[in-house]
Amino acid sequence: MTDAPMLDWTDPNGQTHSALWRSIAALPLPRRVRLADDQLKADDAYRLACEGTALLWQGDFHNARQLLQAMARRADRKPRKQAATPSEAFHLHRQAQAQRARTLAMLLIPLDADYGIPLKRAPDVRQACLEAYGQASGPSVTSLRELQGLIGAHEWRKKGVEVPAAGGRIHAHHGVFSPNRGEYIELLAQAPLPSLDLAFDIGTGTGVLAAVLARRGVKHIVATDQDPRALACAADNLGRLGLAGQVTLQQVDLFPAGRAPLIVCNPPWVPARPSSPIEYAVYDPDSRMLLGFLNGLAAHLTPEGEGWLIISDLAEHLGLRPRSVLEAAFERAGLKVIARLDIRPRHPKVSDPDDPLHTARAAEITSLWRLGPQTPG
Repeated sequence: MTDAPMLDWTDPNGQTHSALWRSIAALPLPRRVRLADDQLKADDAYRLACEGTALLWQGDFHNARQLLQAMARRADRKPRKQAATPSEAFHLHRQAQAQRARTLAMLLIPLDADYGIPLKRAPDVRQACLEAYGQASGPSVTSLRELQGLIGAHEWRKKGVEVPAAGGRIHAHHGVFSPNRGEYIELLAQAPLPSLDLAFDIGTGTGVLAAVLARRGVKHIVATDQDPRALACAADNLGRLGLAGQVTLQQVDLFPAGRAPLIVCNPPWVPARPSSPIEYAVYDPDSRMLLGFLNGLAAHLTPEGEGWLIISDLAEHLGLRPRSVLEAAFERAGLKVIARLDIRPRHPKVSDPDDPLHTARAAEITSLWRLGPQTPG
């Protein structure tokens, strides 16, 4: 952390202070910092945040939470711009989300050298911060909004998500996408297996798909990911489920060496730029992972093997990637479609008419594409 950015501010006595700036979303250092306490009104706090002034909280922690909620209500009152097309609606929604996040991130919380919060009625967040930031190296400052996210991630990690097809609960570590949407797991649990000998799980994340394949009787799975946090998370889950002996974890970008009769990949579904590390599980800039998987698949399949691509068609309904582009990618990669299994999502946003992307979400279908090498000639 020696090269981490430092946040500087001046107290009412004119004394200058510094602390490490922590932002998992890589937000820039605030241009201005003002000390704030329980006397600050929500209207003033929101105005200052919109102007780019960060508010370093010195008052009661619970009052800071209430202030953040009040600021969020003011941010949500801003009228939505009307979009002419689904893709425009998507980009306007993302812009509004980013602006809202930047504004609310201006309410800051100090952290001691051990991640304790030196404020009245503050919770113990030391373990949550340790899981997200690693070992502390001095006093630091982060946004209350990010801190709440760390607390939530810590609680989700402890609780886990029940995945019957995996034989138990999956515990997502901070920065690793949780399998809250279960429909794609149902597809993997239903598709006919081409072999029980070996499978590759590309971009394993929590290890949930590797666990499902192991429960279905696949003798050996090689699960890959380029993120060390994901591999640590997968190792934790596979150990908890008693499946570590069936799965080999490798830190590589996409494919391990060799060929397999089954290769599974659940890439990010939307071709857009992520705004934070956790969003890399949802947004795939220029369809990099999707195309990397497709273009390398035939070279890593056995002659009669299958590649299972699990992907939603949400990008099609948003006007971001037509179905013809996906099918053309299959053709260029030397792949044929053996079959396709479909399922409709059941998450709450599907039935929420107030969601800005409701039309696209209501039409969404998640598919498991069974792909194989094209027959020569």
